[in-house]
Amino acid sequence: MASLTHHWIRKLTESRKPAYLLIPELIEEDLASGRLRPRDRLPGLRDLADELQLNYTTVARAYAEARKRGLLDSRAGSGTFVRGRTATLPLSGGSSVEMTMNMPPEPAELAARLRESAARLFSATDPYRLLRYQDFGGTADDRAAGTKWLKRRFDDCDEDKVLVCPGIHSALVALVSQLARPGGTICLDTLAYPGIKAIAAQLGVRLQALARDDDGPLAHAFEALCKSDKPSAFYCNPTIQNPSTVTLSSKRREALADVALRYSVPIIEDDAYGMLPVQAPDALATLAPDLTYYVTGFSKSFGAGLRVAYIRAPSARRSQHLAGALRATTVMASPFTVLLATQWVSDGTADLMLDAIRAESAARQEVAARVLSDWKFDADPAGFHLWMPIPAECGWNASELALQLRSQGIGAVSAAAFATDGNPPEAIRVCLGGPKNLDECEDALRLIADTVEHPHHLHLPVM
Repeated sequence: MASLTHHWIRKLTESRKPAYLLIPELIEEDLASGRLRPRDRLPGLRDLADELQLNYTTVARAYAEARKRGLLDSRAGSGTFVRGRTATLPLSGGSSVEMTMNMPPEPAELAARLRESAARLFSATDPYRLLRYQDFGGTADDRAAGTKWLKRRFDDCDEDKVLVCPGIHSALVALVSQLARPGGTICLDTLAYPGIKAIAAQLGVRLQALARDDDGPLAHAFEALCKSDKPSAFYCNPTIQNPSTVTLSSKRREALADVALRYSVPIIEDDAYGMLPVQAPDALATLAPDLTYYVTGFSKSFGAGLRVAYIRAPSARRSQHLAGALRATTVMASPFTVLLATQWVSDGTADLMLDAIRAESAARQEVAARVLSDWKFDADPAGFHLWMPIPAECGWNASELALQLRSQGIGAVSAAAFATDGNPPEAIRVCLGGPKNLDECEDALRLIADTVEHPHHLHLPVM
């Protein structure tokens, strides 16, 4: 718990929010990132007060607030334990609807093609080839497929700059470890993919949130940071951002790239959703090719289990440097999944899958627009998640609403999991890809609308 409380002390120091309200949010955030797990035991009130240098009453109020939100259980004589958010909602099966994990829908019409393609591929492949160590960063065929896929977004993509790795998350681990030393700073939006928060905490890298408006992080905030404390890198999720759904405009991308170029700050462009729109603004890798590490993969444009991603480095030399970090953290990508990815890019299956996911996502967004017509939310027609601010007059806060939805079998994630500045907005992210079909998606959204509209549920017991 020492590393956990050290992390909390830093967050408490940086935030202006009262500690008794911030500590429950930190518990929720650490659950989302995996730093805390259900059934973990937390320090006693006096011990935690001493470690955090807070008074006993403040910590007691914090634990009481966390219990109110369903995050903790206290047992006389045993202590205080993390309750977690997963016990009441399995990832699949039963009557629960998984809307916490941001995964693409699964078009039923392509299941047979995927099955037949995979069977043909494996029947024609030497099985021992798949059990051996592979060429690091992918074979020539793998890198060629990756280059072909990346050229959907920009032309400056030579094979000697491309590496194949086991998923975007592993690519980010390598990039953060390569670009930032412990104690260094990476700047990013005030809302961000929880994985980047977990990676930074694990590697001892500080995250500095940049002020934002409705269009994303502000270029002048980025420049002010560069002047006062040059960051090690700028992390950006520019297309259908997770969680806000914002796609940075061409103008905003140009302004951010201009700052990075003038101050020589490397850019980590996490374009996980970049292939979903039929047309998207130019990638930052196009605007600042000599500074940008562009990352995309198949988890959001094909399926979460296809853990294959591609990194385009600024140069062949930097690609080789990055290869060392990847080798240290992941050894190699799975030969099975890389073989599938290469085949499906080469034979057009990936294109068909992407088109089908776009169509299904658009249909689900239409359902959401109709069912949630009384509530304001942000979404992108090509995306499969939405960002729903919770009006104060509803009588909910985001954490309590997410907990109540979970008790009713609907998964959603409150803004605390995504906030990088310790001041999350009152909002939840709802993912539309998890429901099995449109009818299940509509039923889940109607339950969400009903729950938001009836805050008296707030005081119902959670089993």
